[in-house]
Amino acid sequence: MSYTYVFDEDYFDQNESYVVDGVFTPNPKTFVCELKPLEPTAAVTMCVILTAIFLLAIPGNLLVGWVIGTSRKPLTPSDVYLFHLTVADGLMALVLPFYAVSVVRGWLFGDFMCKLISLIFEANFYTSIIFLACISIDRYLVIVRASETLGSRQRMCSRLLCAAVWALGWALALPALFNDAFVLDKDTNRMICSEQFDIGSAILWRLTARGFLHVFGFLVPLTVMLSCYSVTIWRLLHTRGFQKHRAMRVITAVVIAFLLCWTPYHITMVVDLLMRADLIQYGCAMRISVDIASTVTKGLALFHSCINPFLYAFVGEKFRKKMSLLLQRKRQERLSGSKFSRSSSQTSDGGAVF
Repeated sequence: MSYTYVFDEDYFDQNESYVVDGVFTPNPKTFVCELKPLEPTAAVTMCVILTAIFLLAIPGNLLVGWVIGTSRKPLTPSDVYLFHLTVADGLMALVLPFYAVSVVRGWLFGDFMCKLISLIFEANFYTSIIFLACISIDRYLVIVRASETLGSRQRMCSRLLCAAVWALGWALALPALFNDAFVLDKDTNRMICSEQFDIGSAILWRLTARGFLHVFGFLVPLTVMLSCYSVTIWRLLHTRGFQKHRAMRVITAVVIAFLLCWTPYHITMVVDLLMRADLIQYGCAMRISVDIASTVTKGLALFHSCINPFLYAFVGEKFRKKMSLLLQRKRQERLSGSKFSRSSSQTSDGGAVF
């Protein structure tokens, strides 16, 4: 998911230009499409957006992780999945400053960091979305199946599932190792960090990687979420109670946020995939438009990492109670510590002990 997209040579190796009745008719597909960096205003705007996402995502996810991690009660599977979701979103947000700098100045961090940052970003992208699906499955089991979630067996299964999700996410992110730092524009000597498939057919590698992106990074999690939450909402509609309806509103907000943030990006990538497969007509202008749309929709998709804490934690009454109890406990510990300090001071001075 680099922020400068490069169209490889597979775009230009078919349908050559031709001459009819002495008139040269060029094929737009064989033109060299000059992809330039974003305009200064657009680049600065994108940099500000990425920085804002970073500043919102880091404290939000840290707070949620802190509240869940310091809980004295056994964690439910949903709590475990939410904790790992905050870790994935937080790690994904940590690499955004690198991309923010690259949008304005180009890639300045070398080839190794290009691969490492891309790998971290891709891995946490997959794990974050898969954990969203895991939360929807657990909510379905709790509300619809009335499953017990506090047993030791369920807790062990949830932790094993988290390990499997992390392994799957990092495995799906391995194509990011094809990312390299190279010069895009020789006139400006501007470096970018982007995919360079130099083994076999570039288009075949890219189609395979893009297929995994759409299937495991969107379609499968979305299908799981819609299936589980649809049945869950149906069950909630047939129950009474304010908290049940509040849960239904939270579920609806979660699904809508996921669709609004990720659907435009995947639609843009599907259009690009159809262009690469030569299934739709395109020209240089359309390729540049797809590149710009990819950058814009990617920023919208990344915004999802900083609203997850608000959707799954701050909106939930259970989390707010946990956070208030934790803050009260910390406040009491500070007060008791300060009283002990004053008492010790008074005792050493010969004063009364309270």
